[in-house]
Amino acid sequence: MQKQDSLDRNLYNNKYMLKKVGVVAGPIALQSLIASSLNLIDNLMVGGLGELALNAVGVSVQIFFVYWMLLFGFCSGSATFMSQFFGIRDYANIRRTAGFAFTVVMCVGIVFFLAATIFPEYILRVFTRYPEVIEAGVPYVRTGAPCFLFVAMIQPLSLVLRTTQQTEKPLYASVIALCTNTLLNYCLIYGHFGMPKMGIQGAAAATVIARIIEASLLIIFIFVRNNPMKGSLKEYFSYGRELAGRVVKNSLPTTINETMWSLGTSLYVAAFARISITAGAAIQACNTIENLFAMCCFSIGDAVLILVGQKIGEGETDYAFKMTNNLIKLGLIVGAVMGGLTILFGKPILSLFDFTPEGARIAWLVLIVYGATMWLDAYTGIMISGVLRCGGDTRYAMLTEVGTVWLIGVPVAFLTSLKLCWPLYVAVLAVRGESVVKGIILTFRYKSRKWVRNVIKGL
Repeated sequence: MQKQDSLDRNLYNNKYMLKKVGVVAGPIALQSLIASSLNLIDNLMVGGLGELALNAVGVSVQIFFVYWMLLFGFCSGSATFMSQFFGIRDYANIRRTAGFAFTVVMCVGIVFFLAATIFPEYILRVFTRYPEVIEAGVPYVRTGAPCFLFVAMIQPLSLVLRTTQQTEKPLYASVIALCTNTLLNYCLIYGHFGMPKMGIQGAAAATVIARIIEASLLIIFIFVRNNPMKGSLKEYFSYGRELAGRVVKNSLPTTINETMWSLGTSLYVAAFARISITAGAAIQACNTIENLFAMCCFSIGDAVLILVGQKIGEGETDYAFKMTNNLIKLGLIVGAVMGGLTILFGKPILSLFDFTPEGARIAWLVLIVYGATMWLDAYTGIMISGVLRCGGDTRYAMLTEVGTVWLIGVPVAFLTSLKLCWPLYVAVLAVRGESVVKGIILTFRYKSRKWVRNVIKGL
């Protein structure tokens, strides 16, 4: 019997584990690819209006990016509990955790919505020094402001489905949102099919409508259909003080982590964009293309959070550590492959943008740097958002990521761009040194096994 149990575990560690990763990470990777494709389509269509329009949208999107990562941070901390509760099939506490997450992120969404509506120009000044870029970006931010409210619904609803391994449902919603956004972009940016010609403001309006549809579909999947997570609103919002306190304790570091990371990486863009309008447009296009491939790597991190978190919730901590070894190796392979594809297909995708010859040359060199180092980003991303978070080691993850970004990455970005005046692609490569240091620190923590914790014990 013991021999058979060992054989079963060996199969789980190999064939069955890979199948399970495919079931969980596959739809998440596709959903991330769709989200990146949506950004690529936005940029391609807006890019047809010229480098100024592309730069304005690129700078404006940084506000939404910071917000998205802030919400992702809190929801990611909440996901630790949801995945471990799913390990013992405690659906009632999954609902309560989701309800508390929704309460918090909606409050944040209201603050961002008001700020984007009332004084967007002051926010844009953080990311660019060019008045013409700010002037072009203000209508985009104001029109897109309702996204802050609907994304506050999408994040926790998607999380409920993902952590209960219903990853295909958020994928369906994203596919429909992508199709809607693409069609409306075509109509509203350029005024096709009798629609008003709104320019970059039309891109923002299309995104708002797509987000409304996505949020509505997720509500239908959970509350209208016969879903195991279906429950009354009273049940979702019946979280007690103890559960809320534990979620906050675990989620506060992840929220600070993602917020400070997104602010830091947005300041990378701000530093690079200050080189010139062409450099700003180039870095925006490159970031969009990189995300197209990199998000597939980070889906492995989501799989770690869900699958390993489930095993920790079941009390199988030693087994969880062994499973994580295989998932990290898989992530490194996927990162190297996606980096190669970034370099291989980067130039053809760049040709779709309306770049000057110099802008196209700069962007291509930046993409080479991105592709060559993607395996490293995949590794650190899996360690932060998957490994350490599934075990509740969120404080250590926060200190590592925030420390390396703000003490190494941000100073290097401004020093190389504004003081040393290095070419954009060299400055980008120098900033990658932050990931090297981060990777070394995370490796030591992983091998110590101090990150493996059961956060739901006693609830």
